[in-house]
Amino acid sequence: MADPSFSGSGVALVTPFDGERLAEDVLRALIRYHHDNGTEALIVCGSTGEAATMSAPEQRLAVEIAVDENAGRLPVIVGCGGSSTRDVVALAEQAVAAGADALLVSGPPYNKPTQKGLIAHVRAVLDATDAPVILYNVPGRSAVNMLPATIATLADDDRVIGVKEASGDLSQVAEVARLTRGRLELYSGNDDQVLPVMSLGGRGVISVLANVAPAATSRMVQAYLAGATAEATSLQLQYLPLVQALFAESNPIPVKAAVAMLGFKVGGLRLPLTEALPATKERLRTAMRDVGLVLEA
Repeated sequence: MADPSFSGSGVALVTPFDGERLAEDVLRALIRYHHDNGTEALIVCGSTGEAATMSAPEQRLAVEIAVDENAGRLPVIVGCGGSSTRDVVALAEQAVAAGADALLVSGPPYNKPTQKGLIAHVRAVLDATDAPVILYNVPGRSAVNMLPATIATLADDDRVIGVKEASGDLSQVAEVARLTRGRLELYSGNDDQVLPVMSLGGRGVISVLANVAPAATSRMVQAYLAGATAEATSLQLQYLPLVQALFAESNPIPVKAAVAMLGFKVGGLRLPLTEALPATKERLRTAMRDVGLVLEA
């Protein structure tokens, strides 16, 4: 198994569909693409992967395919999300059985649990599998903010190895870093804040941008870690218009259109998500060409 405590760029993979079916050949091709272009970790069945509209058997199949194609080269980290702790535990158990190296556990959406409930939710997942866990704080989707003190409490368990911080609040990220220093790996959950988070001790990003610019996203992180801050800063700013285009509509609507423009037959989105607007597609094409990406569609 690969070490899930990665430094660099972890791609939040889109899930390719062929009609209503998972497109296995395309998922395998995407994983090979990331092997060839510097990605340091594969995140499967996250929000970018439309896991919320996938059945449990579909999610297991996606993990099995990713693990098989990856063949131990990169850590395979599997998103486990949902409003019911019981269902999330079941997803965690099947992900581990399918070969996941670690789990990415977000706060339950819709229920709006207290901080005590968030702690209990994560601990239920930890106790069910003993797999390493990366916490995922994304209040924009979960409707609950995993506070720094809560993250610090969960960090007392050695199985909690990291946190993907996507609150967008750098003051909060700084407090997480202060309270957990040396106990957790900190990852940016926002592509427009990679360097600010790394300046607080972050080890990388779990990235939407990496779906279409994997080499540049990895280089941005590795340059910063190597002390080449001017190069890292240049990349952060150069790719900012593309990052903004990738979030012109709800993720993963734009990124799935962008990956299709690279020539991957990733298919459509599952309702309630709908196809990117023509203006969004044109904005993506312009931003992708401006950074030198070659479009095939």
